[in-house]
Order: sequence, then C-alpha cells, then structure tokens
Amino acid sequence: MCYDYFFVSIIILVIAYFTYGKFIEKMFDPVEERKTPAYANHDGVDFVPMNKHKNALIQLLNIAGTGPIFGPIMGALYGPVAFLWIVIGSIFAGAVHDYLTGMISIRNKGAHIPELAGKFLGAVSKHIVNVFALLLLLLVGTVFVTTPASLVVILLDGKVALGIVIAVIFIYYFLSTILPIDKIIGRLYPYFGAVLLVGTLGVGGALVFSDYRIPELNLTNMHPADLPIFPMLFFTITCGALSGFHATQSPIISRTVQKESQGRYIFYGMMIAEAIIAMIWAAASMSIFDGQTLDSIINSGTPSAVVNEVSMTLLGAVGGTIAVLGAIVLPITSGDTAFRAARSIIADYIKLDQQKVMKRLIIAVPLFAVSVLLTQIDFNLLWRYFSWANQATAAIALWIGTMYLYIQRKNYLVAMAPAIFITYMVFVYILNQKIGFNLDLNVSFMIGLILTIVIVALFYAKARKNREEDVETAVAVE
Repeated sequence: MCYDYFFVSIIILVIAYFTYGKFIEKMFDPVEERKTPAYANHDGVDFVPMNKHKNALIQLLNIAGTGPIFGPIMGALYGPVAFLWIVIGSIFAGAVHDYLTGMISIRNKGAHIPELAGKFLGAVSKHIVNVFALLLLLLVGTVFVTTPASLVVILLDGKVALGIVIAVIFIYYFLSTILPIDKIIGRLYPYFGAVLLVGTLGVGGALVFSDYRIPELNLTNMHPADLPIFPMLFFTITCGALSGFHATQSPIISRTVQKESQGRYIFYGMMIAEAIIAMIWAAASMSIFDGQTLDSIINSGTPSAVVNEVSMTLLGAVGGTIAVLGAIVLPITSGDTAFRAARSIIADYIKLDQQKVMKRLIIAVPLFAVSVLLTQIDFNLLWRYFSWANQATAAIALWIGTMYLYIQRKNYLVAMAPAIFITYMVFVYILNQKIGFNLDLNVSFMIGLILTIVIVALFYAKARKNREEDVETAVAVE
C-alpha cells in the first residue's frame, strides 16, 4: 500500500480548518450579538433559524452534489496531481470563497450573489451575475437529476425505466423548492447525511485496507487523452476544491444561521469536509483503475458506472449498495436546493414576495419546464458548460469577497489571489475550448492574461471610487 501522502493530505485539510480557517474568521471579525437574517427577516419559509449542526449538514449536502464524486473521478485521469489541486484549492480558494459568500450574505439580509454583485461591483454586475447564477443553477439542477437517476437505474439493474426515476426525482425537487425549508429539507437531510457518511467512509476505509495502490505522487500529466492540466484540471475538479455553485447555496443557509460565530463551522468547515470526500473518490479511482480503463468506462456512459464499480469492488453487494446510495444522495441534496436557490434569486430580482405558495409556483413551474427540456441534452456537453459557468461564478464571488474586504480595510489579498487565478483560468478555458472560441492554447494563455490584467485594473478603479465616495457597501444591515 502507498497511502502516506493520502493520509498527509487529509491531515493537512483538517489542520487547515483550525489554522487558516481561524485566521480568515478572525480577519472577518464575526459579531456574536448581531441579529442574523434568520431572526431579523423571519418569514417561516426561507428565513427560519436552525441549529448549527443541522445548518452545517444541510450546507454540506447542498454544496456536495455529484461534483466531489464525479469531478475527482474524471480528475483522477490526470493522476496524483489532482490531490494537490483538491488540498491547495479547498484551503486557500474554496473554503475562503464559501466562508466569505456566506458571511457577507448574513451581513446583507441573506442576499444572494446577484444582489451582492450589484452592491459591491456595480449595478451592471447585478444583471450579469443574475444570468450566470440562473444558468448555473439550471444546469446543476438538470445534471443532478440525470446523474442520480442513472445511478438508481444501475443499482436496480435496469428494472425501472430511466424516465420513471427522473420523474420521481423531479417531483421531489419540486416539493423541496416550494415548501418551507424546515418541512422537507430540514427533516430529511439528517438521514441523507447518515447514508452519505457511512458510504463514503466505507469506501475510504476499505480502500486503505485493500491491496490496491495509489500511483506515486508526481506532477506528471497522466491523462490518456493528454488534455492539458492548465486549465482543464480546474474545470474537471470543481466541487471539492473551488466551486461557484457554493456561492448560490451559502445564502440559503445564511438565512437560517443563528449566530455569526457559527460561520466558520458551517461554511469553511463543510468545504473542508467536501474536499475529504473528493480525496477519497479520487484515490479510489486512481487505485482501482489505470487511466485507460477509467477513461473507457467514463466515455462508455457517465462516471456513474465508475461509482458503482468502485463501491461494489471495495465493499461487496451490501456495503457497495450503501455507498452507491450515498452517491445518489449527494446530487439529489444539491439539485433540490439548486432549484430552491433559483426560485429565491428570481424572487429577489423581480421583488416578488414568497410567503404565499402561488407566488412560489409562478417562478418554480417555468424553471422546471426548462430543466425538463435540458435533460434531453447530452450529459458530457452539459457538464462542460456547467464546469465553465461554475468557475466563472466562483471568480465573481471571490471578487465580491475581495471588494468587501478592501472596503473594510482588511487583508483583501486572501480573496484576491484565488480570484485572479481562477479568473485567468476561466478566460483561458473559454478561449481554448470548442464550446467557446476554439483558439490555440498558447494564444488563449496570452489573451487570457491580458483580459485578467484588465479585470484587476477595473477592480482597483471601482474599489478606489468606493472608498473616495465613502460608500457604505460593507456596513452590516441589521
């Protein structure tokens, strides 16, 4: 067995929660006595106070869709270099991203990312981010219908038609979207969480005590198709390292948090937990399959087949079934809140009160109609668009966090450094890929660098203007 650096990576992630996470928390300076939106804006639907353990579990299940499983499985094609991105990305980018978006939302009446963009980056940004966020949420909701459905069909050995499973999942999503958050999500998630933890820990434990070996740690690109690590790895493994989808989910929980001091546990901590899940699935995929075999299985369908093969190989029929159920739970518990977040964002944007069911239906029904149409599109194509929209949203969220910290005269570089990096990768990806401009990679690197410099210059121009005008964009709203 060769698991030394696997264990070291897990230990580093845990230590980071108590060190760098504490540093970020201290810098942000949560105020224990400040009334949170759960109490200040209580409406019995979206603004409902819940205890920190329930909030943390819901946050984990919200952010950890198929991303920390499917992403690391596909990222395993690059080899152990994937571990470096998971560890470094989650500590210095993903967890900072999640903490800042969650806490800034708490300080601004539980506002979603379009509202925050409008407040901190300008009115035009609000409209742009609104389109990005809704596109991302629709893609997430759709992908997280088809992926768990395919897993269920595999688990039932094809005895139930895919269309029927998709219909059942859509019905659950619809109810979760329109009912108060504590009626379904608050009640079912503890059980979903138990299945997830048992399954994931089972896979991790069985892997450690098996005869399988993780390839030696190196920076060599082991992808069978020789796809470039830069920028492809950062769009293959998103959840588990850095994901803009989380910025759409944190405001859901910012509306149910009881105290600001619970933020590090709920936002930073659950991102670290997601990274550990990603590490386990990346390690399992690298250990059991060689790159060519793994690539072949993924291309023959979706990563669902890999999940099933890994689970059954390591845990047998009974344990493997539990692990697959855990993998089913993850996307379902992100898909439901994806639609819920989309409903909430649209409601905030058009200023439509959501206390009455009929007003929720006015928004929810068209959303689901569009998603049903999107299920007819090829999964791999959807995933590529989702990946780009996801990281573009992450870049925007990090720039919001950077502006907040700049205005507050705090150490804004902790958000700016990952913001610059992922902004550059977002530009390079869309310039180089066929779904974008299909330019030569080297040309994409050069143009991407120029565009990123422009973004940084625009940020400083806006930031200095905010300070000069003494705009109170960073002042907490009671």
